Amino acid sequence: MTFDNGEVEGRPPYIHSMIAGGLGGTTGDMLMHSLDTVKTRQQGDPHFPPKYTSLGSSYYTIWRQEGVARGLYGGWLPAMMGSFPGTVLFFGTYEWSKRHMLDYGIQSHISYLTAGFLGDLAASIVYVPSEVLKTRLQLQGRFNNPHFKSGYNYRGTWDAVRTIIRTEGFPELFSGYKATLYRDLPFSALQFMFYEQFQSWAREYKKSREIGTRLELLTGAAGGGLAGVITCPLDVVKTRLQTQIDPIPAINKPKDRVVAKETTSKPVQSPSSPKLQKRPISTSSPSTHTPRPGAIPLDEDSILKGLKLIYKTEGIGGWFRGVGPRFVWTSVQSGCMLFLYQTILRKLEVWIPMERSDISS
Repeated sequence: MTFDNGEVEGRPPYIHSMIAGGLGGTTGDMLMHSLDTVKTRQQGDPHFPPKYTSLGSSYYTIWRQEGVARGLYGGWLPAMMGSFPGTVLFFGTYEWSKRHMLDYGIQSHISYLTAGFLGDLAASIVYVPSEVLKTRLQLQGRFNNPHFKSGYNYRGTWDAVRTIIRTEGFPELFSGYKATLYRDLPFSALQFMFYEQFQSWAREYKKSREIGTRLELLTGAAGGGLAGVITCPLDVVKTRLQTQIDPIPAINKPKDRVVAKETTSKPVQSPSSPKLQKRPISTSSPSTHTPRPGAIPLDEDSILKGLKLIYKTEGIGGWFRGVGPRFVWTSVQSGCMLFLYQTILRKLEVWIPMERSDISS
């Protein structure tokens, strides 16, 4: 079966897609890690007034006080450990489901959208626990950090794993799973639907499957940036839910109330002080803003109710708070990842020549 956009002709072996996706995705995530650290510090800062304000001053402060390895790149190990297998699972699932849907005659845009959705769902099994570990270590910085009191103090990644499981239970590694999927599944689905379409247009424009470096970067960045803008309202709700402080002490909260939470920052308490409600912080990039001062608390049980409340109190502008930084983030990360993905695919075809999947399947 052949498609107008040359889909079958360009199908690489599954193993190539998985390796290229893993390497490309991990490299893109590592390139953006320092920005993610700054975002995490800004969103999880328990101090008042906040220590970290503007992007530039936050970068400089963390670098000057804590350095690169334990400061700006704190939590890089769990990030890498989650990124590589997560993107391997994503691209393997994406390619398999996309090809089967196209072969069954499903419209291409629906195939790309659904495949992106399924790919992110498969990858979430790996990347959500890694995000929990990464975010806590990013917020903490170095062990016994004298410059920033986050409420965490792990000696390293494995100490964090052991401590979380021992003190909070294994399910805590998957905290915020549902809230993360609400944003990331639509983002991945739209990102790859747009990317595939932009790639198709670029090949038609160039009259070739080789579209060149500039267009490779542009199509990846455009797909990620556009998806980031469209899903910004979901990101706003997720971030608002995960960064708002609940004034109700945990000991007085109804037991049957479901609280949407993610990685938590635990304030230092004296033995006589009441147990305070945890302050959830947002994990999994790219969340790039915090609630405006005085923002009305949201109903933590519903994303849709959150969207309605923000629209009612802040208008359309409330849905798109932080859309500029989010657009930049998603564009750069997506452009880097997908450019490297295509580049590594071409190299693998030369280094490890294999029969293409459309011939063998």
